[in-house]
Amino acid sequence: MKNLLCAAMLLLLTIPASAQMRVNLGEDSPLRKLQIAEVATTNLYVDSVDEQKLVEDAIRGMLEKLDPHSTYSNAKEVKQMNEPLNGNFEGIGVQFNMIDDTLMVIQPVTNGPSEKVGIIAGDRIVSVNDTAIAGVKMSKEEIMRRLRGPKGTKVVLGIVRSGIADRLTFTVVRDKIPVKSVDAAYMIRPGIGYIRIGNFGANTHKEFCDVLQDLYIEGMENLILDLQENGGGYLQAAVNIADEFLTKGDLIVYTEGRRVPRQEYRARGEGQFMQGKIIVLVDEYTASAAEIVTGAVQDQDRGYVVGRRTYGKGLVQRPIDLPDGSMIRLTIAHYYTPSGRCIQKPYEKGKPKDYAMDLVNRLKKGELTNQDSIHFADSLKFQTLNRHRIVYGGGGIMPDYFVPLDTTRYTPFHRQLAAKSIIIQQNLRYVDGHRKELQKQYPKFEKFKRHFSVPQSLVDDILAEAKKQKVEPKDNDELERTLPYLKLQLKALVARDLWDMSEYFSVINEESEIVKKAIEVLEQN
Repeated sequence: MKNLLCAAMLLLLTIPASAQMRVNLGEDSPLRKLQIAEVATTNLYVDSVDEQKLVEDAIRGMLEKLDPHSTYSNAKEVKQMNEPLNGNFEGIGVQFNMIDDTLMVIQPVTNGPSEKVGIIAGDRIVSVNDTAIAGVKMSKEEIMRRLRGPKGTKVVLGIVRSGIADRLTFTVVRDKIPVKSVDAAYMIRPGIGYIRIGNFGANTHKEFCDVLQDLYIEGMENLILDLQENGGGYLQAAVNIADEFLTKGDLIVYTEGRRVPRQEYRARGEGQFMQGKIIVLVDEYTASAAEIVTGAVQDQDRGYVVGRRTYGKGLVQRPIDLPDGSMIRLTIAHYYTPSGRCIQKPYEKGKPKDYAMDLVNRLKKGELTNQDSIHFADSLKFQTLNRHRIVYGGGGIMPDYFVPLDTTRYTPFHRQLAAKSIIIQQNLRYVDGHRKELQKQYPKFEKFKRHFSVPQSLVDDILAEAKKQKVEPKDNDELERTLPYLKLQLKALVARDLWDMSEYFSVINEESEIVKKAIEVLEQN
């Protein structure tokens, strides 16, 4: 009962006065009814009950009857959810993967605590504070728990390094580790910069501005902004990014709800990319804050959108913090693009499974592979604000240039290889065994990109491991269709392990139909 009262009081404190309602605590009120049910169950039920879980289940039950994006998260889930958006966590600062039940360092974070003490790519962490973590079937989550800890605390790591017989010991002082939301930034063609944003977090705008300046120095005139698979994040971060492109006073987005008055977000006109051409790349996983940026660029006729229809999340959630660290994320408004479009896709309250199946249904209907399969009602028709081009609301943002999903590239055999981590594992083994040789042969990425070819021995190792795990192509034709993209992926993964994610995307994007189309559009307009 106390928990429910606290939640009700906190809700009043969190919602602006203009949006508040009186909470009826009278004898006949729904809240009183809920209190009595909770107290009766806790005190009178035949078996003992977990009161905390009882309340949590009640909250979840209420929210499940609303829209698909109103949710409850316990304190642990809140912490995990916030780390990527807040822009940092506290730990030792390494990118790693598991190989043969052993944690292998892919890259230490630049200037992070591990790099400072001398831990290098390829090192295997076999113990943490004298507790073995290698070869003991410890879960990845448990290993991460042991490695992470408050800033300033020390952790002793046992390291096995290739070429050195004795086990090494490093004492690492944990620190704040930045979590980047800009995945990649590089010059994709002379005069054309490429930036990929993975999510919209607290530091996204600063990261974006930093790499933008670097690309200007390298001669960037036009920009490809890649928001594929970007699931969103903070609305204000999206507004700040859009503000870099738009003229002073241009509407970026506005929000409005039953109890929330209209709030507009407009450009200040002080952006760093006001003149060059811009192309935004999207796909069916581009959602929420990423759709805000996309809609603003499209509606203001600032640039073109290339790819496939976006996810369609146009609902605004307000976080309501509860006393125990848990959180309710309650939908309080819709957001609208500058032309007035609400791009939230249809949903039926209380049926989250149907909502979750939307992308599968799009694929079955041919919407991801054939533009003619996508139909919008005339009532959803809008016009862009300057050139008065026709755009549609009511279910994601339709790109100006549609690029179909290539279903032939990802064969069933390739999907099984990926699902069983065979590609990642064999790539790690290859890089681990040839790191020094590769670094000597390819001191610069440009040489690697031009001349490196995936050795047949690596492909043979993958096929042998696949056969061992009873994963085989149905015929030689499927194998031949699998190999081109498999080799491209392997080359990109080697580049990532030797350098970073910008180099990974520099390789993978050369065969991306969406990226190719973006370059074509830039060159023709």
